[in-house]
Parts: sequence; C-alpha cells; structure tokens
Amino acid sequence: MAERFADYLHRRAASVWEAQHHHPFVRGIGDGTLDNEKFKHWVKQDYLYLIDYARLFAVAVAKAPDLETMSKFAELVHAVLHVEMDLHRSYAREWGISAEDLEKTKKAPTCQAYTDFLLRTATLGSFAELVGALLPCMWGFCEIGLMLAKQGMPADPRYVKWIRMYSAADFVELTEWARDLMDRLATGLPQDELQRIEEAFLTSSRFEHAFWDMAYRLEQWPV
Repeated sequence: MAERFADYLHRRAASVWEAQHHHPFVRGIGDGTLDNEKFKHWVKQDYLYLIDYARLFAVAVAKAPDLETMSKFAELVHAVLHVEMDLHRSYAREWGISAEDLEKTKKAPTCQAYTDFLLRTATLGSFAELVGALLPCMWGFCEIGLMLAKQGMPADPRYVKWIRMYSAADFVELTEWARDLMDRLATGLPQDELQRIEEAFLTSSRFEHAFWDMAYRLEQWPV
C-alpha cells in the first residue's frame, strides 16, 4: 500500500515533532508544572499568531479550488476567531488582561517570523503549499493534545482546558480532514511542487518547535 503524502511529510519531520513532544513547555502543560509566566507569555503570543492564522485561512477561502473546500475554510476562520481565541481571552481575563491589551502586545521575534512565513507562503505559493504550511500547527496541536490527554489530566484547570480543546473529537476530525485534503492536493503534482510543499511543511514544523521554545524562554526583542 502506497504511503499517504501527509504521512510522508510527517515522517520527514519526525525528529522535529519528537522534539516538540519532549519540550519542557509541552511536558509542563501535561504534568501541570509549567511556570505561570511562561504560559502567560505563550497565551499572548499565540493570540497574535491566531489573528494571522485566521488570515491564512481567509486566503485559503480565496484560493480553494471548489465550494466545499471554500466553505470549510470559511468555517475555520470563524472557529479561530470565535472559539480558539475565546480560550485565550478567558485565560487573559483571569490575569486581568483585556482583549484590547492582548492585541496591543508586540510579537516576539519567533512569532513575527512564523506568521510572516505563513502569510508569505499563502500569498505567493500555490494552494497546496498553503495547506502544507498550515498543517503542522493543526496536526501538531492535535497530536500533542491526544498525547497529554492519554497521560491523564493535570491539577491546574487552565492546562486541563488546553488539553481538552486540542484532544477533542471535533479537533481530531478537523485534523484528519486537513490531512485528507493534503493527500488529494498532492495527487498528480510534479516533483518540484511536491518539494515546495515538503519544504513549507518542514519549515512550519520547525517554527512550531521554536514557538514552544520562545514561550519557555520568555523571548523578547533584545533592543
């Protein structure tokens, strides 16, 4: 049986994804020991990331080859802006931070670089490259969420909410849809375009790992 293209991409990035699974930020969510300030830094930066992730989905609506795919990405724009970002806003409220204050936060270098890469790929690349670039975030969070849920929930309710969101059945279903879409789009493409998709997938995977590390190190601009 031929290997799925999405599974091939995952295999090519396996060492990067394994490093994510063992990163102390991820492990700290799983066992509830992650320092509050590091999680707060992640929430602020990921909130800014999600604004551009929604823009990425909006470009996907425009580039999608059929109405069904357009509709799905339109739903995803709404879900990011009104479900996933609501989780971040709920965390912020616990710390007395308003949504307006979240939006005024400056992107750390890694967040800036990652979102710039995603939007550049979405704008200049093919629709298949766009999907290859967005897939590591969605799939990676699902994989981590399922891994942490399997280990058992931590005591901290904030981390429980995080794990439950990214291990939920509807998120798993969404991830499988995106993997199937990647497989369909890759069918019949020339080798040079498959290579560009692979490079986009690998780059996003590396940025995913760098994002955890950014939050763990409380990364800021040096000057």
